[in-house]
Amino acid sequence: MDEEQQELAERAGRLFSGRVEFLKSAPALKFLPDPDCPEIAFCGRSNVGKSSLLNALTGRKAIARTSVTPGRTQELNFFEVGEPTAFRLVDMPGYGFAKAPPKVVENWRKLVRDFLRGRVPLKRTLLLVDSRHGVKEVDREMMRMLDEAAVGYRIVLTKADKIKASELDAVIAATGVEAKKHPAAFPVIHVTSSEKKMGIEELRAAVLADAEI
Repeated sequence: MDEEQQELAERAGRLFSGRVEFLKSAPALKFLPDPDCPEIAFCGRSNVGKSSLLNALTGRKAIARTSVTPGRTQELNFFEVGEPTAFRLVDMPGYGFAKAPPKVVENWRKLVRDFLRGRVPLKRTLLLVDSRHGVKEVDREMMRMLDEAAVGYRIVLTKADKIKASELDAVIAATGVEAKKHPAAFPVIHVTSSEKKMGIEELRAAVLADAEI
């Protein structure tokens, strides 16, 4: 990290070590909180490690509940950061759940699409991709949805400690190539491990920078 990023990371660390509280769950747009502060959303395939990353990012053990059944959470979960609130984190429902009924999948699509297209305070979305699998077709579908909504997003590789360094390099390169095909995707790929705290400081700095746009 350069000097500016280091300063951001330190400021973000102090912010996340303070107040981080669950605000509410929104199963439909009418339940969204007032659009009165910046928001950073997290999305990814079911079982991508979203809850673990949120916990690592905020330095908490269980700020985001991990569901026993991947894909069970079909709501937008809001967390407030800072006192007074500096910004919110939005935990979006996981996608790619094979066993969900078509009606559940359609409800998910509508909720996510409407949120992305109409949420004014949404500054950035972090799209989580499992390092062990790379970008899958369901991820590309999500990327297209973000492109169409004109929501800028960062691609974050999770569970980077679970594969060999050479395989990880190949996944990073392939993900970078995929990112270039999408107008709303950032060219920089974030590589993280919640377990080993790899890339967490850098991601905190990025989140704070995005929130302060």
